Amino acid sequence: MKYLDEYRDADLTRKLLADLQKTITRPWTLMEVCGGQTHSIIRSGLDRMLPREISLVHGPGCPVCVTPLELVDKAVALASRPDVIFTSYGDMLRVPGSDRDLFAVKAAGGDVRIVYSPLDALEVARKNPEKTVVFFAIGFETTAPANAMAVLQAKAQGLANFAALVSHVVVPAAITALMESADVKIDGFLAAGHVCTVMGFWEYEPLAEKYKIPIVVTGFEPIDLLHGILDCVRELEAGRYGVRNAYARSVTRDGNRSAQAVIQKVFETTDRAWRGIGVIPMSGYRLREEFAAFDAELRFPEIQSIETHESPLCISGLVLQGRKKPDECPAFGKECTPQTPLGATMVSSEGACAAYYRYGRYEKETNREGR
Repeated sequence: MKYLDEYRDADLTRKLLADLQKTITRPWTLMEVCGGQTHSIIRSGLDRMLPREISLVHGPGCPVCVTPLELVDKAVALASRPDVIFTSYGDMLRVPGSDRDLFAVKAAGGDVRIVYSPLDALEVARKNPEKTVVFFAIGFETTAPANAMAVLQAKAQGLANFAALVSHVVVPAAITALMESADVKIDGFLAAGHVCTVMGFWEYEPLAEKYKIPIVVTGFEPIDLLHGILDCVRELEAGRYGVRNAYARSVTRDGNRSAQAVIQKVFETTDRAWRGIGVIPMSGYRLREEFAAFDAELRFPEIQSIETHESPLCISGLVLQGRKKPDECPAFGKECTPQTPLGATMVSSEGACAAYYRYGRYEKETNREGR
């Protein structure tokens, strides 16, 4: 397909790999922040083609994976109520809570509906005025504008029976937390192109300066990712740091200012828990006070007392921090599979464990290209 095949071109891939081999002189550890990039890397086998000096580690940029267990349990509690219609993107339904997931609630008779947009949830609210319709508003900055618009429309249209269970997180705070961690070694980052399409990359410039690291904005196709890796390695080898944009066809430094304005109108920054990682200061969004009437946690205060418990076998938190690979988990492919997941990274369409399982990475790679 035109405009797609050109970013998967075999000859260009070989050329970029050759350029990379000529450039690199020492080991470097790079983190691709986004789970979508992880899946593209594993699906294409790109990680097995790279020079052995490059180690790719997988980051926390999977919104489903980092949605805190407490929020999943709250979602399960809300979805179990007879006076609630719970709406969510489909990939959240299989995410395990402490005791069960949203699919189990649906199977038991709960009114759980898959939607493809928060506007779909608004339509459900219009058609069911006797029920409270709760939308599971998760994601990074990419989905925040649409979710903010849904809240604005609910207020403008007087849809008092609409509420959002908000679990938004932001990338810069996650990079900060990783770089401040004593036992995480990352030399450079591949930033998520879709987040930067909304937010631009100006927020990353102070981080690159503070931690003396290169951050390269990167797309999602193999050629995009190779360009990003090559740019990052060139910066490292030259002793340079800063932000480079290897996804200029979609990303500008300023991003989409209109989308940012909508986010700022509806949300404010807050401390947020990340599943498997813990609380990261000022790393998420919550509804501003003027939109508190649409906050599901405030509307149903009884869910605040929910107790949670994570599987002791799951190491997804270490995977999300780049400290472990999925195939280093003793439960991977055994106790933990897509049918019996212990953590969200095994069921999310952007989860690193799901990528390793789907593409047969059951054993640690010890050799590349027969070397």
